[in-house]
Amino acid sequence: MGVKIFAGRASQHLAERVANAYGQSLGSVNVNVFSDGEFQPSLEETVRGQDVFIVQSTMPPTENLFELLLLIDAAKRASARKIIAVIPYFGFARQDRKDKPRVAIGAKLSANMLMAAGIDRIMTMDLHADQIQGFFEVPVDHLYASTLFLKEIEKIDSNNLVIAAPDVGGAKRANSYSKKLNCGLAICHKHRKKANEIAEMTVIGEVAGKDVVIIDDMCDTAGTLTKAADLLMGKGAKSVRAFCTHAVLSGPAYERINNSKLTELIVTDTIPMSQKSDKIRVITAANLFSDVIQKLINNQSISGHFVIS
Repeated sequence: MGVKIFAGRASQHLAERVANAYGQSLGSVNVNVFSDGEFQPSLEETVRGQDVFIVQSTMPPTENLFELLLLIDAAKRASARKIIAVIPYFGFARQDRKDKPRVAIGAKLSANMLMAAGIDRIMTMDLHADQIQGFFEVPVDHLYASTLFLKEIEKIDSNNLVIAAPDVGGAKRANSYSKKLNCGLAICHKHRKKANEIAEMTVIGEVAGKDVVIIDDMCDTAGTLTKAADLLMGKGAKSVRAFCTHAVLSGPAYERINNSKLTELIVTDTIPMSQKSDKIRVITAANLFSDVIQKLINNQSISGHFVIS
């Protein structure tokens, strides 16, 4: 039984690292692009009877999701034994329920399409909503960036550490870190006028004189994150760092981060960064994904990676 690792164009950077960490080269994929923008990916090596891992984050544009679907279909039609979709960043995850009338549940629709394409398993990291795992009728290996972040947080030279959630929705995650590190907890409560626009924010918890670490699953426009950092500093925090798994960083995100009072933003490479910033540091998730792939192939437990879930 052989293993082949392929990648879509959106995750080439991470997939190469995953394959190298696993001990093999990345499989060859050719994408033929037609004049009107239509594209057709093809696997340039045999996958018959192989376990095929296809690495592709599904952040916008939606071509990234569709390219993953086409790659899955290509592997299925080429008689792959098993097809595992490795989706470091699962897009449309914010659409996990109907929060108002007459809207789609995009995460469920994405899951349906992946199931229809022919996946046997999903591997992903820090879903925006844990219940998305239940949208699939195949096993889901849901990895957590805490495996990577805890090591980095423990390097911070501080006896006054406080873990903070940028909003109430992240309180559970922040509380888990707080318990693991045996330190204080703070929560930023925000009220939105509309998506990506915050009306007001308040802090629950004591942060004066503390080194604050904000934990979140993703950073999109960085509005919530930078407003929280500035507010925490205004409440007397000694420093504010942030750990966000997925660096979506759209719109004015880079400008906001550079102009904020954040000491540092640490992200993973589930999404390639479009710009560089002195305040943003990237740590790779390649070794984590590679190790889980290895354990999956050898039918070994991966529960040891769930430092915080």
